[in-house]
Amino acid sequence: MKTPVLELIHVYKSFKRDGDTVDILKDISLKIDKGDFIAIMGPSGSGKSTLMYLIGCLDKPSEGKVIIDGEDISRSSEKQLAKIRNQKVGFVFQMFNLLPKTSALANVLLPMIYSKKSMAEAKKKAIDYLNKFGVGHRLDHFPSQMSGGEQQRVAITRALINNPSIILADEPTGNLDSKSGKDIMDVFDHLHKEGNTIIVVTHDPNVAERAHKIIRIQDGRILGNN
Repeated sequence: MKTPVLELIHVYKSFKRDGDTVDILKDISLKIDKGDFIAIMGPSGSGKSTLMYLIGCLDKPSEGKVIIDGEDISRSSEKQLAKIRNQKVGFVFQMFNLLPKTSALANVLLPMIYSKKSMAEAKKKAIDYLNKFGVGHRLDHFPSQMSGGEQQRVAITRALINNPSIILADEPTGNLDSKSGKDIMDVFDHLHKEGNTIIVVTHDPNVAERAHKIIRIQDGRILGNN
């Protein structure tokens, strides 16, 4: 029996607002296995961003369990969550989130600062990936010197550098033109074929259709999946 890479068990998330408790997520349970390619879809205010924060160890549930690689992170300290994020989750954001005054190569190597892995080995891997994704000629370029599609390829390389259990992408094509967006989704397809576990949070059906399963969320609840 396979152990899920990610499991949420009866997860609730609430916030205090003007003295009242607001329920954002309500009894969310799901399992994601190694090698899955999942899209999470939902309208604005549905709770999909909050769900993403929990999956990415950026927040903890009010109730229930979030388990990554068999480890329950629901009661972890902020320091422990930061370590888990660094080791287990590779993030790809809509706005790329690259440091503006830092080269493409240095941006990719940033997650290695808190790693015990060899920097020389990481640098070789980073250069190999940047070449593989068609931006090897941009090693010493700043983000402002690259197109949006090139910046996102650098961001994907950064997400991969620590061999994460999960690649978590938030609207990865939302700041790109249609051709660049298609090219980036082709990269995700390739990564999935190589065995990576990918979770994409999106409102774009063209992005979601690349996934093998779509999880739809509305009013803080999972409606169903296909």
